[in-house]
Order: sequence, then structure tokens, then C-alpha cells
Amino acid sequence: MTDALLRRGRGSLAFSFFVQGVAFALLVTRIPGIQDRYGISDGLLPLFLAAVPILAGAASVATEKVVARVAPSRVLRWSQPVVLLALLGVGAGDALWMAAVALGAFGLSVGALDASMNMLGVSLQRTYGRSIMLGFHAAYSLGGIAGASLAWVGAHWHLSLFWSYLPVVVVLAPAAYLGSRWYVDGKPAADGGAEAKGGSPAFRLLLPLCLVMTFAYIGDSTVSNWSAKYLQDVLGSSEEAATVPYNAYMVTTLLGRAVGDLGVRYFGASVVVRAGAVLAACGFALVAVAPSAWVGIAAFTVLGLGLSVIVPQTFAAAGRLFPGNSDAAVARLNVFNYVGFLVGSPLVGALGDAWSYRGAMLVPMVLVLVTVAYATSFGSREARYGGGHERPRTVDVG
Repeated sequence: MTDALLRRGRGSLAFSFFVQGVAFALLVTRIPGIQDRYGISDGLLPLFLAAVPILAGAASVATEKVVARVAPSRVLRWSQPVVLLALLGVGAGDALWMAAVALGAFGLSVGALDASMNMLGVSLQRTYGRSIMLGFHAAYSLGGIAGASLAWVGAHWHLSLFWSYLPVVVVLAPAAYLGSRWYVDGKPAADGGAEAKGGSPAFRLLLPLCLVMTFAYIGDSTVSNWSAKYLQDVLGSSEEAATVPYNAYMVTTLLGRAVGDLGVRYFGASVVVRAGAVLAACGFALVAVAPSAWVGIAAFTVLGLGLSVIVPQTFAAAGRLFPGNSDAAVARLNVFNYVGFLVGSPLVGALGDAWSYRGAMLVPMVLVLVTVAYATSFGSREARYGGGHERPRTVDVG
């Protein structure tokens, strides 16, 4: 496999991460518009929203079985256009059952997409022999910023959901499909321990990474769902200022992921993850004691830098732990992405109502800090990629 093929594969996969970031941001940032369009009550809305990650988790499990027969690149090639078409379907319907069908299709296809996309990222990183996984997730963060900006434009100009989504789908769906011709499917590693090679990944070995993934997404969902309310209701900010924390969080997430691969190459994944977890915990602690809105905004900004490195390195660690069966490991680990998303927002909301929102912020702080105890699961400092070596940048690795 030549360097040119690898570069094209890396670029096309990064574009796929970007497209997914755009699509997901367009969905979650227009939830109030979706609720208004279909007349979904406040009581019914959580059921609709919970159905998406539940179906995505089921699809991620199914993807593990599918990729035993079909290459992950083919799953990604077909699931990404379906995600975009389902997004358009959410904006095109006018009856409650149409919203249910479109959101169901979105959930199922996004589960297959997330799993196959990270499978390709892990296998491509193994082929490169150096950390590149954070760069893919940086592309996702950039897509999220672009999608949120497009959603703001649609809301500002009072565009319907359909007309907000249509130009994005028309441009990105064919572009992503054309780019998929350059995806690179890696091969299972020939090295690794006995448990890492054949057979199904042992859950007892994968469990620490599953917990880390869950805790990271509990932290992420806390920011995405509660940062605006916290700033406005607890810290007394204006409605406009309440929109700033999530944007700042997304920007620092992008920055952290953009430089994170360099940190992994120089210091090792475990050091980077440990530092990220401590920084994120400090961010949550600062949120909990913030005396003013601007301190709260600064705290959420710190959170973005800390949390940004954890999820990509958790996927990469699963690939290193099971080099002979990384696709199955990634598919199972991906389920806990949705577990954290499902648990995080209701957990903080319930604690905030029963106790206080300041106190509720200490819970994700503690959970993220627990990640420090599992940092050894990400590999030793000497193994900067995890395979005990690092290939030169310019070499035919075929």
C-alpha cells in the first residue's frame, strides 16, 4: 500500500468525520424547531430523543456482525448517505409518525456509521504506525461547529427545517459517497497477545475502556444539554451570553484534538488521557464554584480542552488491545458512547432538581476523574502509538 493511497484514505475518512459532525449538529441544535414542527409535547420529547441513541447502540452491535462478512468501508459508504437523507426526512415530514420514522432511520444509520467510521480510523492508524485518531475527531468537531453555524443561519432567517437541511444534504451526500472510493480497509495486526488475537474480544479487558467512554460522554452531554441553562439560571447571565459556553467548548475541543496527536506521539496515550481527565475535572470544579457568568464560560472552555482527547484515544486503545479483532472491539465500545449520552443529561437534571445544579456538576467531575485510574489501559509511555514502534512517515507500508 503506497503513501499516496494512505493519504487519500486518510483525507476521505477525515471528510466523512466532518460530514457526520455537520449532520449531528444540524439535528441536535434544531430540536426546538423539530418539536414545534411536529407538535411534540415536552413529555413526549425525551422519548423521541432517547430512541435515537438506543437504536444507534443496537445498530452498532449489529455492525460488529456485518463487518465479519462485509468490509467496514462498505458499511460506511452506504450508511453516511442514509444518515443525511434521514436528516432531510426529519425536516420534510408533517405528521408525528413521520418524525418517528425519520428519527428511527437516523438512529439506526448513525450507529452503523459511527462504528464503521471509527473502525476505519483505528485500522488506518495501525497502518500508519503513529497516532492520527485525534485528527479524525478534530474533523468531526469542525463539522459540528459548521453544522451549528448553519443551524443558526436557518433559525435566524426563519427557514423551515426542510430548506435548512436540503442544501447541506444536496452538497454533502454525493461528496461523501464519491470520497468513499478512497477509503482504506486495514488488516488485523499479526502481533499481540493470545487474548488479543483471534476470537471475540474479552469483555473483562474491554470494560475499563467502556467505563471511560461512558464517563466521557456523560461529561460531554452535560455540557451540550445544561451549559446554557446553568449560565442563565444559576449564574444569572443573559440569554445571548448563555449560548457562548457550548460554542467555546466546541472550539477548544477542536483545538485540543488538532494538537492531541502530537502529544500522544511525544508523551504517550496514557499521559495525554490522564492530563485530559484532570483538566476536565478542574473545569467541572470551576463550573460548580463559578461566581459569575464569565468565569463559568472560562470553565466550560477548559472542559473542552480536557474532554477532547479522551474519546478518540479510547477507540484507539481498543484497537491496540485487540489488534487481531479491532473491528469487534470498536463496535462494542461504541455502544457506550450512547450509554453515556442517555445517562448524562437525565442524571444532571435529576440531581439539579433534587439538590442543586452546582452540586450536580460535581458528579461528572468525579466520573471523569475516575478515568485517571484507568489510564494504564491506554498503553505505556514508551509505546507512543501502542505497538512498540513507529513507522517512518515516508515509506511504502505495503
